[in-house]
Amino acid sequence: MNTISGIKLRWLHDTLGQVTYHLARVRFIPPAPSTWTPAINCFVCDRGLRICIELAGVDRSEVEVAVGNDQIVIRGTRAAPEPTEDEGKAVQVLAFEIDYGPFERMIELPAPVSVSCARADQRNGLLWIDLPFSE
Repeated sequence: MNTISGIKLRWLHDTLGQVTYHLARVRFIPPAPSTWTPAINCFVCDRGLRICIELAGVDRSEVEVAVGNDQIVIRGTRAAPEPTEDEGKAVQVLAFEIDYGPFERMIELPAPVSVSCARADQRNGLLWIDLPFSE
């Protein structure tokens, strides 16, 4: 005997089955995190510290470096890497794994550095920072 509640349950089961089938075929892209953390390599050299930060696709004007006696903070923003209108409008996203949006990286310094002698150079998607030890 088909009761009204039985019919509703069968309809709900069929509908949810269709929805879960369609969801299994769709890949959702999570929104960018509020901030992301770039990868670094940090070296203690004979004259000071040398830090390399991976910042591919980040314009130099979008990077801020703040050096103190006991830490360095690198922050900025990377635009979402996607095709421009001139390159052809994207009609489907197959993968979207490169972090974008605001970033920040704080590094505790193991020894006092000379802030006034700090230097930075950006090339090939890497930001190199030289922090000579204080005398």
